[in-house]
Amino acid sequence: MSDFKTAIDTAARFLGGARSVVVSTGAGMSKESGIPTFRDAPNALWENFDPEKLASPEGFLSDPSLVWRWYEDRRRMISTAQPNAGHAAIARLEGYFDRFVVVTQNIDDLHRKAGSKNIIEMHGNIFRFKCFDMGHPVDELPLDDRVPPRCRCGSLIRPDVVWFGELLPEEAVERAYKALENCDVMLVVGTSGVVYPVAGFPGVARRAGARIIEINPEETPITRLADVFLEGTAGEVLPRLTGEFVESRSS
Repeated sequence: MSDFKTAIDTAARFLGGARSVVVSTGAGMSKESGIPTFRDAPNALWENFDPEKLASPEGFLSDPSLVWRWYEDRRRMISTAQPNAGHAAIARLEGYFDRFVVVTQNIDDLHRKAGSKNIIEMHGNIFRFKCFDMGHPVDELPLDDRVPPRCRCGSLIRPDVVWFGELLPEEAVERAYKALENCDVMLVVGTSGVVYPVAGFPGVARRAGARIIEINPEETPITRLADVFLEGTAGEVLPRLTGEFVESRSS
């Protein structure tokens, strides 16, 4: 326990000396909010379907209505989830720094619900839509019975998320690299550290001179790059780290 306290104190000290912070979050961040990982079927109806085939351009074109219904089920499930204590702690931290960016692989919108403002969604957002052919953003779904509905241009409407075989949004990647290259501290939370290019982000920040703080229940490939490894879940560790940081500022 004393080693953990030392690590928390060190991480809080790094934050205390920072002006610019990047927080990178993965699926582990949302697990405590009751959101299953991508491969976990929302319910028994989908147990016989391969998520990787459903979440692909080819799968969508093969059976658009099936994929649309699968995402409708996922949206309903995710819409009931609430931010956990880790989300709240990140949102609280944001107000203490000149520059603070949340780079998330999650599509659940929980960071925004928690109050974070500067968010880069690397894999999109399940509550946004665009058309398949032209990428036109769709602010409101048409009120008709077609499944899936169609864009004003006639194209099928799809979720605005990154599917297998698709590139990450260019603007999101550019914004993320700019933030990483100019940050003093990077917090890595709830990510496996194996999915690129996001798994390479800590290396980018480290080469730019940033301190790396990792928060995960177990070690990952990122741990060897970290200046501080805090073992535990986001909901357990982040409120404590934020509390130590805030307290150190007032002492």
